[in-house]
Amino acid sequence: MFTNKLMRRQAIFAYLILIPGIIMLLIFTFYPIVRGLPLAFTDYSVVDTTHWTGWKNFKRAFSDPIFGAALKNSLIYIVVVPFLQIISILMAILVNNKLRFVQFFRVAYFVPVVTSMVAAAIAWKWVYEEQGILNYFLMEFGILDEPISFMVETKLALMGVMIVTVWKGLGFYMMIYLAGLQSIPTEMQEAARIDGANRWRVIWHITIPLLMPFVLLCSLLSVMGAIQVFDEVFVMHGSLGDPAYSTLTTSVYSYRIAFTDFEFGYSAALGLLVAIIITIISIAMFRFTRKGGLTYYE
Repeated sequence: MFTNKLMRRQAIFAYLILIPGIIMLLIFTFYPIVRGLPLAFTDYSVVDTTHWTGWKNFKRAFSDPIFGAALKNSLIYIVVVPFLQIISILMAILVNNKLRFVQFFRVAYFVPVVTSMVAAAIAWKWVYEEQGILNYFLMEFGILDEPISFMVETKLALMGVMIVTVWKGLGFYMMIYLAGLQSIPTEMQEAARIDGANRWRVIWHITIPLLMPFVLLCSLLSVMGAIQVFDEVFVMHGSLGDPAYSTLTTSVYSYRIAFTDFEFGYSAALGLLVAIIITIISIAMFRFTRKGGLTYYE
């Protein structure tokens, strides 16, 4: 009887804590989504009459070469996901050990996460300048004979932004994986070591399979973040995605269409198309990575 009352009180307390977050989610996420869906089928105007245009905005999107370039860049951006997840897992395994100053390393790795993306993007922009730190070290070690314009070279510009995203997200995903590692029963790993498995075999055959729910979560968040990347591109290369649209992403292009060209209906249609693409990728990831976790060994 006492246990039931205690559990009921804990549940009520938990829901009370969740209520403010749920209200914020409803107001700032779900309400804009519901309001934005009909806009995709209109030529919405703030000052003029709004007309229903049906599938016109979507037909325009499929024939829009700039949107095609932006979508291509956004899909290429997914390349950061495996690098980001693999390095994050390795970092989590490293800081999960009982080492000297391990708390310092955990904090140090997490510092980029709490750093403003605007400040980080500006700092990295300085790094990539012709007279920046990167060119200085590359020339100092004899790798380059003359400085490279990393911000201007079409083949390097997008890669430079990707590096910023990886640097910024490592600490965030590391902490999630660290929580996952600390939830794994140590008995399984100890039993594998007793049977003669070395450290890498334990990681590959025990740790990684048990981390799969966390891998799925982090990969989904990372894919959605990669396709919707905005801040670093906007700060480093502006709304045009210079040079020659090589860094233009769907989020930046949608922003430009809405708040520079004031074509809110077309911008909403672009957002809806990107949301559909993210949903398809998410379903595929669920299908191929659903096996794992503690039930894997049951």
